[in-house]
Amino acid sequence: MHGFPFIILAAFGAGFVNAVAGGGTLLTFPALLYGGLSPITANATSTVAIWPGSVMSSWAYRRQLSDNRRRVWILSLPSLIGGLAGAILLLNTPETIFRYIVPFLILIACALLLLNEPIGRWISKRADANPKKHAAALWLSQFAIGIYGGYFGAGIGILMLAAMAIFLPEDLQAANGMKNFFAVLINGIAAIYFLIVGKAVLHIALMMALSAIVGGFVGAKTAQRMSPRILRGAVVIFGVIVAVHLMMKK
Repeated sequence: MHGFPFIILAAFGAGFVNAVAGGGTLLTFPALLYGGLSPITANATSTVAIWPGSVMSSWAYRRQLSDNRRRVWILSLPSLIGGLAGAILLLNTPETIFRYIVPFLILIACALLLLNEPIGRWISKRADANPKKHAAALWLSQFAIGIYGGYFGAGIGILMLAAMAIFLPEDLQAANGMKNFFAVLINGIAAIYFLIVGKAVLHIALMMALSAIVGGFVGAKTAQRMSPRILRGAVVIFGVIVAVHLMMKK
């Protein structure tokens, strides 16, 4: 495999941007592609590599999880089932088809990343609204998001925030806490499946995970002095360039 230092650097960058703005998969996945892995193997390896960092992010919101324990339990099941279903669907997608849709998945992830702030403002505005519970709709939406997360993953946090804003008005901190935990479940079950079937390249994923954790630590320390909007914009620009490049290679 070529470009290993670049892959480790991309993992560090992914941990950093996830701590500040989100969108780290848009760095690790293309790096693994250009390192020579097939799209499906790159996706599986990226999922395994990024997962430990998401666990650390979720731990920071443990109080919000405790305050919403009942909702967390209810929505954990569709997260796990959906994540596993998405992972199985990925490995049953022919490589030629996945290679074709990869640029579009990256562009969808870029669009979702751009929607992060508007959705955050929307949730804040709806926090004072009368809660109108749509348990079945929220369960189904979480299941669908879980499938997408297990299949590709980038942008699931924004999708979950949007679903909670629609079906379950909450303050932004509570919503952030829950979506981080559900992302851990979705990516975790997918990562376990990828490892069991041997689709992820374990030694690369472990090195990337260590680099991403260091990047996340540095990002958390510097987050106060960074502009999430600028960093998010830079990640989106990079993602669009990668998507266009992959389209031109077809």
